[in-house]
Amino acid sequence: MGEVEPDVVVVGAGAAGILASLRAAELGAKVRLYEKNNRIGIKILVSGGGKCNITHDGEVEDVLRAFRPKEARFLRPSFYRYTNRDIVDLLVNAGLEVYTRPDGRIFPTKGDAKQVVRILGDRLVQAGVDVRLSAPVSEVLFDELGVQGLVAGGTHILCPRIVLSVGGSSYPASGTTGDGWPWAKAMGHTIEKIRPALAPIVTDPEPAFTQGLSLQEVCLKARQAGKVIEKWTGDMVFTRHGVSGPCVLGVSRVVAERMSEGKISLEVDLAQANSFEQLHAILDAFIAETPRKTLGEFVRRFAPEALSDSVLEKAGYVQGTVNANFSKKVRNKLIELIKAWPLGNVHHVPIEKGEVVAGGVSLDEVDPHTMRSLKMRGLYLCGEILDIAGPIGGYNLQAAWSSGYVAGETAANDALEG
Repeated sequence: MGEVEPDVVVVGAGAAGILASLRAAELGAKVRLYEKNNRIGIKILVSGGGKCNITHDGEVEDVLRAFRPKEARFLRPSFYRYTNRDIVDLLVNAGLEVYTRPDGRIFPTKGDAKQVVRILGDRLVQAGVDVRLSAPVSEVLFDELGVQGLVAGGTHILCPRIVLSVGGSSYPASGTTGDGWPWAKAMGHTIEKIRPALAPIVTDPEPAFTQGLSLQEVCLKARQAGKVIEKWTGDMVFTRHGVSGPCVLGVSRVVAERMSEGKISLEVDLAQANSFEQLHAILDAFIAETPRKTLGEFVRRFAPEALSDSVLEKAGYVQGTVNANFSKKVRNKLIELIKAWPLGNVHHVPIEKGEVVAGGVSLDEVDPHTMRSLKMRGLYLCGEILDIAGPIGGYNLQAAWSSGYVAGETAANDALEG
């Protein structure tokens, strides 16, 4: 006797695909989930540096404000249908302990991303989802009437309802290699230009500091033609070829978009909590109180020693000079450098090293209330395959949870209603 044909097929077992499968199965649909990797949730495992930034805290409207206006309008129905509290409750009710950082990012208290994926995997089993691992899909079958099925492992599977949740093209080693865009395009969809969104930045010249040197709570600014085009406050780290970390990911989307318009330089405010005037006052007080000391102690309040020595040298500091002998010119230059330490020009924003990408299936061609394709009957789209890219902070995972939930719900209802 042959296999029972599924009511709904989900392609891609990331955050969106898992939620789509769970919701569809909860409603009584026979669901089959195809994943090319040998385990589910690969990108969940790498989110938040492997700790899993589950979502972002706050009211739904506050979370939506983090997205660009068009993206927020599209996401609003699904964010209210499946909220940030809903995904937290699902995980907490399964035994996960979570905490909220001061910046609103929600993480597991104990354990890590593996625990989140383990819980989701257990839920899939409990819901009766037929999970097929190491099962890459090579083709989606369709005709003028709509979706007809797909090809996986050389086998044709018939199913008139397919949820595409295959991700984008960031972190290709995780399996997100942009497979879904050619399929969607073949079915009539417009694919908006694919660009890096949350990615490290390669600088020119390359950093002169040790790889792994980190800065905490600084403000990174990107300038073009003298104007700040984007800035982000957080931590950053020097890499072999440039910079990375939360504030770098935060500016990378705008930087990638604007590179074609001209040279972009990066600078970091090492004392972002203090204005120029405040920093001058702090320095003057330090010099008055410690006339026989050197400025190295002052600079190290804002930067690690490896960087503070470079700041002092560029300010014109002569090793061994005590505070009482510093000229006004050197003091002013020192403040300027602390408030705007140059990192070089942007050379490249590597899309393959990013957490998510911007671009994808046009939002104008998907119903935001149902995640149904407006171009192909029986097709549902969710997650990073869509032209959505929120900032760092758990926003993109929430977009995946919510859009996946709605896609699965709609597909199941369509199947059960015949």
